[in-house]
Amino acid sequence: MTLPTDLASLGALFLSAFLSATLLPGGSEAVFAGLLALRPELAMPALAVATVGNTLGGMSTYLLARLAPRKEVTPRLALAQRHGSATLLLSWVPLIGDALCAAAGLLRLPWASCLFWMAIGKGARYAVIAWALA
Repeated sequence: MTLPTDLASLGALFLSAFLSATLLPGGSEAVFAGLLALRPELAMPALAVATVGNTLGGMSTYLLARLAPRKEVTPRLALAQRHGSATLLLSWVPLIGDALCAAAGLLRLPWASCLFWMAIGKGARYAVIAWALA
């Protein structure tokens, strides 16, 4: 284990995962897979770092939407409202994931349950990628 190089690699993964979960485009899955291909022994730390970074990025979208003025519940928001924070299990899905995080914030869903479901969904996605590469 080369500590400075590993820390830099994990830091870059965190940044990629965080930014990919915001409204900015990005593909942290490729960075995650690349890191595992080069350093398979970092699988567990990389899984944790990617999950935390991606979850925090999603929560930043949630927070920005929560700070926005309240809106009437549209049919699209009604779906998220009907199923609650558990819809954030799908927060990793491209295109709709960011919208689900924002919808949860706009609907003022409880942040702790949103954090929980978001982390489960995003972590499961990275775990599947790690499993597929093992």
